[in-house]
Amino acid sequence: MHDIDKIIELLEADYPDALCSLEYDKDYELLFSVRLAAQCTDARVNMVTPALYEKYPTLEAFADAEVKDVEELIRSCGFYHTKARDIINSAKMILTDFNGKVPDNMDDLLKLPGVGRKTANLILGDVFNVPSSVVVDTHCIRLTNRIGLVATKDPVKIEMALRQLLPPDKSSDFCHRMVLHGRAVCNARSPKCEICSIKEHCDHGKNID
Repeated sequence: MHDIDKIIELLEADYPDALCSLEYDKDYELLFSVRLAAQCTDARVNMVTPALYEKYPTLEAFADAEVKDVEELIRSCGFYHTKARDIINSAKMILTDFNGKVPDNMDDLLKLPGVGRKTANLILGDVFNVPSSVVVDTHCIRLTNRIGLVATKDPVKIEMALRQLLPPDKSSDFCHRMVLHGRAVCNARSPKCEICSIKEHCDHGKNID
């Protein structure tokens, strides 16, 4: 049995600021940045978005944008055809269906183009501070399996398992710390178990001499 409270405590000490690394000022900007971050680094997205949000400073501006113009600004993020369409169509839907406000619940968020449970949970946790918001990205999948908290690569199953394991008010921050720990210590190819603070609470770490 894993001491989840101790794991949370140790990660909180390692990463006091459990913040999303995407930079944004408005709720919908985080939504669009997350869309751009699919199969792209947050660092690259943060390089692209200042010019994007300067050219389109409002939802109305995005809704009226030409797809090809948005594509040019986000080209380096990859999959820019689909991402540009999703951003413009999301802006239109937020304006027409949700009174210009980013939805504050899972069902409505999932109606937006290109929004899945990972994105929806991020918005719910970071923007609306909804308890038990669990963001399952590649870092979370890798780390929770290595630690032994889950034994599946299915994102929805991991989300539901973590909802049972994590204190509701700690869930969102825990997932951000999974990302930070995954980048700094528990990377994909060669985890640095020798410097890992949660090694004694990790199935993989305990098997490393």
